[in-house]
Amino acid sequence: MSRRFWIGLVVLALGCIAIISLPLLKRLEQYQEVVDQGPAPQVRANPYLAAQTFLRQRGMSVKVIQALNTLPDTAPQAQTLMLLDSREKMTPAEVRRLLAWTRAGGRLLFVAEQLWDESKGRSGDLLLDQLQIHQFLTRDLREQDRRREREQLKPVIPLSTPELQAPKTPWPELTRLYVQNESDPAYMSFDPAFHLDDPQDHAQSWANSADATHLLQMVYGNGLITVLTDADLWKTRAIGKYDNAWLLWYLSQDSDVTLLLRTDHDDLFGLLWRYFPQALLALALCLVAGLWHAGVRQGPLQPVASRARRQLSEHLRASADFMLRRRGQHALLRALQQDILRRARQRHPGFEALPVTEQWQLLGRMTRQPTSHIGQALRPRVEERLSSSEFIRQVAYLQTLRNAL
Repeated sequence: MSRRFWIGLVVLALGCIAIISLPLLKRLEQYQEVVDQGPAPQVRANPYLAAQTFLRQRGMSVKVIQALNTLPDTAPQAQTLMLLDSREKMTPAEVRRLLAWTRAGGRLLFVAEQLWDESKGRSGDLLLDQLQIHQFLTRDLREQDRRREREQLKPVIPLSTPELQAPKTPWPELTRLYVQNESDPAYMSFDPAFHLDDPQDHAQSWANSADATHLLQMVYGNGLITVLTDADLWKTRAIGKYDNAWLLWYLSQDSDVTLLLRTDHDDLFGLLWRYFPQALLALALCLVAGLWHAGVRQGPLQPVASRARRQLSEHLRASADFMLRRRGQHALLRALQQDILRRARQRHPGFEALPVTEQWQLLGRMTRQPTSHIGQALRPRVEERLSSSEFIRQVAYLQTLRNAL
């Protein structure tokens, strides 16, 4: 078949497929679907990004810093410094410098982080302790109120007297802030689990829920300090609820805003890992290589001796070492002494009946050794450990006597 025939066949097949697919194409409908991929990476990295955007939309200057190295200048424009992140590693010097900046005219807003400890007389939060503000759990306050009510014996109200019920507070879990020249309060969603207490009455204004106080504001020198129980109401997920965004604007109006979102100080290792990770990795590899080199055995392993090559002298030397370890030096010396006396009895009958002095003299004549040396070698020794050289000398002399018999 020719090439023209195959081309025509393919065109015909495509035409048939198009005709068959035409009714299906008429039934297709075009539509758009929006896929929610979650918040953007910058939103996940900064929970207060929506709060910053809201303030910038109100024409306010917003700056984000990560450390208290430099504080904003209050001379050209009023400044509001918001400490919304953890302050666990703030130093006393930083606290003194921050309060001095506030006394000079700055506006300071921070979140109370620690609970008041009655036994220690402090909370551990340097800012709270310096301002004499205490933070408690709301449930502890309720328990104290119940205990106080049980201690106070109230008279029983007669049944004929109607009880006066206090009007219920709407939305008791929300915090209410009353503003001058406004009849209705603003409602905010602070965490109702915490309560701020001002035992020295430093605060000039405050905001309460039904059971607790969540915002205190006081004049501090030429500046202003605002203490909050939490700042979660200004995070991205909650700032659009109730009057949370309005409160952020109200506390920072007519000023430039600086957000401190990170107050902890990196240690030396953290700084090195951030700026010199390659150098730390190279140092770690060098340490591993050094430890591996130090742990390697120096020189080749000594091969295990084959049993076929062992000689009689090696067995004798091993047996002697074993007997020396198990029986001790004096047992081996006594065995040599007894062997000498046994050979002397064999060469001279009645040797054992002679006095010791005559025995030594007889051994001197038979071995041609001085009697004093023989007596010193055969005399029983005190059970004390001999030095290696002394032990070898004694054994060599006793073997000389034994070989001479």
